[in-house]
Amino acid sequence: MTGKMVEEQAVVLSIMDTTLRDGEQTSGVSFTDTEKLSVAKVLLESVKVDRIEIASARVSQGEFEAARRIMSWAAERGHLDRIEILGFVDGRISLDWINQAGGKVINLLCKGSYKHVTQQLRKSPEEHLADIQKSIDYANELGIAVNVYLEDWSNGMRNSKDYVHYMVSHLKELKVQRIMLPDTLGILDPDETYEFCKEMIDAFPDVQFDFHAHNDYDLAIANVFHAIKAGIRCVHTTINGLGERAGNAPLSSVIATIKDHLKMETKVNESMLNRVSKLVESFSGIRIPTNKPLIGEFVFTQCSGVHADGDNKNNLYFNDLLPERFGRTRSYALGKTSGKANIKANLEDMGIELDPAVLKMVTNRIIELGDRKETVTAEDLPYIVADVLQESIEQKILVNNYSLSHAMGLKPSATVSIAIAGKTYEATASGDGQYDAFMNALKVIYQKLKKPFPKLLDYSVTIPPGGKTDALVETVILWELDREFKTRGLDLDQTAAAIKATVRMLNLLEHTIT
Repeated sequence: MTGKMVEEQAVVLSIMDTTLRDGEQTSGVSFTDTEKLSVAKVLLESVKVDRIEIASARVSQGEFEAARRIMSWAAERGHLDRIEILGFVDGRISLDWINQAGGKVINLLCKGSYKHVTQQLRKSPEEHLADIQKSIDYANELGIAVNVYLEDWSNGMRNSKDYVHYMVSHLKELKVQRIMLPDTLGILDPDETYEFCKEMIDAFPDVQFDFHAHNDYDLAIANVFHAIKAGIRCVHTTINGLGERAGNAPLSSVIATIKDHLKMETKVNESMLNRVSKLVESFSGIRIPTNKPLIGEFVFTQCSGVHADGDNKNNLYFNDLLPERFGRTRSYALGKTSGKANIKANLEDMGIELDPAVLKMVTNRIIELGDRKETVTAEDLPYIVADVLQESIEQKILVNNYSLSHAMGLKPSATVSIAIAGKTYEATASGDGQYDAFMNALKVIYQKLKKPFPKLLDYSVTIPPGGKTDALVETVILWELDREFKTRGLDLDQTAAAIKATVRMLNLLEHTIT
């Protein structure tokens, strides 16, 4: 028993990635020959998958040129036997196409269900096998190795098992390297996957079987898991789960599942998975969902302050999916659910240390902002700290409210109500812009009160790195009244940020004058 367990633990599973063939069948996706070559290089030499499928024969001249370029590179690098092309049982047509492209392996698309062979091909099983035999014989003449896809195998196992067994029993006698079992329409559940794969392995123990999952019921990863438990030793994947309809089993999830749940190994370099995912995201134009396991933008981001506190106390909220495994880092999001531990962790990453009172003020500000904006980024944090530190000055002047208007063909106007030492003053003015109108209304009030008003020397606006349309805006204004001084304001709205900077200026003046 011990010997058996050691042998099982030593098994290394193989991965065939079909991003460049099946993944390209995603609606709206079409890779250029240069993009295909780039992905092929990364998959084989950096990610280190065992095999890749790069094209379908006869599709187009562009597909041929991409295949030819990849094969030319592969010949120089010694990878020709690791690169496969889908071909059809069409006499010599597909094989000649593959041969002219420099290919050395065909994945021959055969029928895996009685319904497909009789209704689509309108042939008997015997006729189909005879045609397959001719294709394999010609492949042997060309020196091209043959794998066989049993298309619609899952339906075949449900509805015509005798046919499936008939095909496999004859195919194993031919010069076929691997027989590939696709769940073509994504119909299987995990129990069926285990049962059908085990039936194949028990009936044909000498055959090398691959399993090819589709994700129509969101069961692709579960089905891969059960196929391997049944004894399958090679599974097919695509980067980011690309593929027809709901896609295929994502490479990243498959690798993590094999290692963490099945306790088995592959040759894949986990640390490159995020990089290749981003590359394919860029080339395909299909965005990775932010919550997609392992490769989504937010999957290694903790939002809850309780989680951040637990991580500070012996990594209580870590699991086996450590981000460093996949070339990523853990982060702590800032928003209304953030606690002091979240914020403190981000500040420490930036080398900023705050006393408890200021940290509490910063936490309250982030919670306030989080109610107005889904996420406050780490890049926002220094601006928030600076904003909070400026608020340490007692607020003798407050803005009760203001109204700004801007209509096409009319000058912007502002109505402003402020409180000075508890007394309310109000004025309306127009200007060249909304902020200019606000400033002019303030000047009206200050002129009536015979209070000095500084000159605006410079006005700068900064959006933190990576800012989007809902990003925080920092406005810094340089003023002059006897001396030069600066104030800053922070808000989601540029004009509101400038108004905050202005109110801070008024309070600084009030403290200076009094």
